[in-house]
Amino acid sequence: MVHRKQTVARDAKGGSVLVHQHRTSLSRLLTAIGGIKLMNTPQVNSSDSVLRSLDSLLPDLETFYKDLHSHPELSMQETRTAGLAADRLRAAGYEVSTGVGKTGVVGVLRNGGGPTVMLRADMDALPIEEATGLSYASKTTVTDREGKTVPVGHMCGHDMHVAWLTGAAKLLAGARTAWHGTLMAVFQPGEETAEGAQAMIDDGLFKRFTKPDVVLGQHVMVGPSGTVAGRAGAITSAADSLQIRLFGRGAHGSMPQASIDPVVMAAATVMRLQTIVSREVAAAEAAVVTVGVLQAGTKENVIPDEALIKLNVRTFDAGVRKRVLAAIERIVNAEAEASGAPRKPEIKKLDNYPLNVNDRDASKRVVDAFRGHFGAERVRETGPAPASEDFGSFGTEWHAPSVFWFVGGTDPALYAKAKEANQLNELPVNHSPKFAPVIHPTLRTGVETLVVATCPWLGAK
Repeated sequence: MVHRKQTVARDAKGGSVLVHQHRTSLSRLLTAIGGIKLMNTPQVNSSDSVLRSLDSLLPDLETFYKDLHSHPELSMQETRTAGLAADRLRAAGYEVSTGVGKTGVVGVLRNGGGPTVMLRADMDALPIEEATGLSYASKTTVTDREGKTVPVGHMCGHDMHVAWLTGAAKLLAGARTAWHGTLMAVFQPGEETAEGAQAMIDDGLFKRFTKPDVVLGQHVMVGPSGTVAGRAGAITSAADSLQIRLFGRGAHGSMPQASIDPVVMAAATVMRLQTIVSREVAAAEAAVVTVGVLQAGTKENVIPDEALIKLNVRTFDAGVRKRVLAAIERIVNAEAEASGAPRKPEIKKLDNYPLNVNDRDASKRVVDAFRGHFGAERVRETGPAPASEDFGSFGTEWHAPSVFWFVGGTDPALYAKAKEANQLNELPVNHSPKFAPVIHPTLRTGVETLVVATCPWLGAK
């Protein structure tokens, strides 16, 4: 990985303290990517007052981030991460509630009358073996809920999210003369399994805490570090995961006439499912149907009794989602009947993510604040991402406006080189064993975005 030049100051004991990236170096890199330039005179507002201490906080945040990265935890098992987040909130003066939705943490900081702003960060990691080669890479293995020993890695960047929110929470707590209102910091478990947000809601989140005037969240993604991307309207897709069990009749591999072969049935089903997007979804609409698991049999000369398919669907429109799910059920049942299956397939829902829609008025408020702070060239509009998030559940079920955006985590020089070579798709993406956000300026930018997005609601005193 390419590392950018950093400005370092010496403290009284001779130790080095990271202060900030060279603005000129970052400016040149972002300009090389596509005309992105830094503003020399950013707008002065309450967020500038809050961010004054960011330089001195960054070394501690970097250490904290590396620790989180080295100690990932699976969904709904984030006890260590939650404990560290809670400790940092308490030290900053927040009223802290733990165990919300099993491992969730909520910190509340009241600072006079005014609106309530909720900031959310997810905490969980993935059952993926890390292959980044970083000195602080995860070597963790754990027993999952099915009793299997699996590797664990922060290959989606949720460790960065936790570091961002703890940093922003501390800065806002330390600059209470610059704003008024109530800040709610929410550390959510189980995003990767689509259960964490709902678990917190089911555990009384809406009854125990004040309804926010806005819900804000963000995610590190592939993109030049130092830039921000978002849009009004749909920002991440709805997602549905299904498990399909197909039933046949087993037999010896030499006597297929005595069987009802579920392998052939499953293969035909998988191929037919691919026609849903190509033949049943209009070109102006969008959907993804991906079969990620196809399992059958244990030996080459034995025709098994069953086959298993697991698939995932992504959509951006409620009507399209309904049609695609209905088509899946129709095709699965029809292929089974065509094969003479002894019983109907078993179709089971595994998880579901709602469509995540950014409120238009709130989005404009956030974007205007970003452009005033970063400069318009570092803030871009993006299309809806096919990735999915349960973040939207908070705003939708709380009937509060929400805004979600993306923060670039790729080294700008590496991104520019890949773009010039038309190789952006070769960069490690979220959920890749090699996904690793460059720490600087990603860490700084994510803290800044949370503070800058919050201040228009909390306002200046």
